[in-house]
Amino acid sequence: MKRRQFITLLGGAAAAWPLAARAQQSAMPVIGFFSLGSPGAFATQLPALRSGLKGEGFEEGSNVAFDFRWLATGYDQAREAAAELVARRVDVIVATTSAVLAAKAATPTIPIVAVFGGDPVNAGFVASLNRPGANLTGVGLFAFSLGPKRFELLRELVPSAKLIAVLVNPSQPDPEARSDASDVEAAARAVGQQISMLNASSEGDIDSAFAAMVQQRAGALLVMADPMFNDRRQQIIALAARHAIPTIYEWREIAQAGGLMSYGSSLPDAIRHLGTYVGRVLKGAKPADLPVMRAVKIELVINLKTAKALGLEVPPTLSARADEVIE
Repeated sequence: MKRRQFITLLGGAAAAWPLAARAQQSAMPVIGFFSLGSPGAFATQLPALRSGLKGEGFEEGSNVAFDFRWLATGYDQAREAAAELVARRVDVIVATTSAVLAAKAATPTIPIVAVFGGDPVNAGFVASLNRPGANLTGVGLFAFSLGPKRFELLRELVPSAKLIAVLVNPSQPDPEARSDASDVEAAARAVGQQISMLNASSEGDIDSAFAAMVQQRAGALLVMADPMFNDRRQQIIALAARHAIPTIYEWREIAQAGGLMSYGSSLPDAIRHLGTYVGRVLKGAKPADLPVMRAVKIELVINLKTAKALGLEVPPTLSARADEVIE
């Protein structure tokens, strides 16, 4: 080969290298992720998701990419976000709790790995836990089944509360969430506890609900499981402190942020399992063949600093059962 021909060939190959690199980059699988709320509320969980993915050999920016969609305005935005991810032809969709319904309705073919707030069989998402069927699997939390237990714990901490307020999001589309609220009402009737069910589906509604609690002289507050309440955690914590209303929440992270008490599934544990399943799907596993995992790690967390600010004495029997006591 002549020198000029060799240089021409080499130059052509060098020019092709960026094209090859771009082609390789475009072939990188994309995870479409959408969840109700803001990125800040989920920030503590993303490391757990990435950890699960890494265990299966995937690292963001290296051999997998994310397309995040945050449903900051509420449930109505879920259908639009799901349609956008389907139109982009992402390789797998990750949906959290109440976004699952929109994801399932949007596509019968793209694999979906989801966090279920309750029993996905009862909710009609999957055929069975062992054999989910179709294109959907994931991790089931106990988010929408622990309302009565939180009610019991709150009464144990504040036995003097004549009226307990219950904060509910009426826009919550998951039928198990509504069932959980009904179970709390039944638990209250069983022990003769007066409760007040207060609806809130926006920031302004939360302010109005607290105004109603003050007017009704509520002695304690149970915040029902809902992604919107999790997203507005700082607002609720601040209002509960301002009006001196002892409050129980769903997630450990809320008690760590200044809430009085929480009782619920471990989110990092569940999200790590979620990342593992996403990795398996990217490697070719079918959602129909991946049994729905149950996040069985449930935690009770009590913030003693907040209790002291409220003038509450935490019973030793209650603090002894706590998985974490924040001092």
